[in-house]
Amino acid sequence: MRLNKFLSHAGVASRREADRLIADGRVLVNGQAVLELGTKIDPERDQVRVDGRAVKTDSNPVYVLLNKPAGYLVTLKDPFGRQTVRALMPKLKARVFPVGRLDADSEGLLLLTNDGELAHRLAHPRFEVKKTYVVRVKGVPDKESLRHLEQGLPIEGRKTARARAELVSQKPGEGFLRIEIHEGRKREVRRMCEAIGHPVLELRRTEYAGLTLKHLKTGDWRLLTSAEVARLKHLVDLG
Repeated sequence: MRLNKFLSHAGVASRREADRLIADGRVLVNGQAVLELGTKIDPERDQVRVDGRAVKTDSNPVYVLLNKPAGYLVTLKDPFGRQTVRALMPKLKARVFPVGRLDADSEGLLLLTNDGELAHRLAHPRFEVKKTYVVRVKGVPDKESLRHLEQGLPIEGRKTARARAELVSQKPGEGFLRIEIHEGRKREVRRMCEAIGHPVLELRRTEYAGLTLKHLKTGDWRLLTSAEVARLKHLVDLG
């Protein structure tokens, strides 16, 4: 098994983050630092440590749905002592990591798990997992602006994938949009709105891969049901 995949399965980090840990020399296999990406190990025989701590795969995967408030970083630990989403789940003993991105200023649905393979696939563009946002923007976008959102916009030299966007309501100087995307680029919805001249004032994710925040208050979390987990796995060809 590839080392980054093993670390992902063990809930240490996503595969991309695991590659960074390896490149930084923080991962030891049988006492030796491994710097080469793509290194393979035998999970049954090899001993793996990250920052001195032994890594073992978790036979009991955990799947968490969190209604994230604004102001919390989507990470497990911040070197500057800022609030992270882990602080919202003090009774959760398992070590889980976020699936995809949701910046600190945004709120809403966040999925966390220690099932590395499921997390990797849900976040991979190949599976086109749907994400829906309710966004309050400065000004009221016209039909042409919404058409640009839907057809894709050039951001950092690469066009965004096709999306769905509709104006659901408005008031003087502000518009409320519902935007559905299938990518996961950093701050994508915010940058899309900025590109059409309507900066985001508030952003809330209301749906991810068919999951919603029904009956879940801001700051609260719950475990997914077995049926929800099965549906997510089916969505990304894991079952």
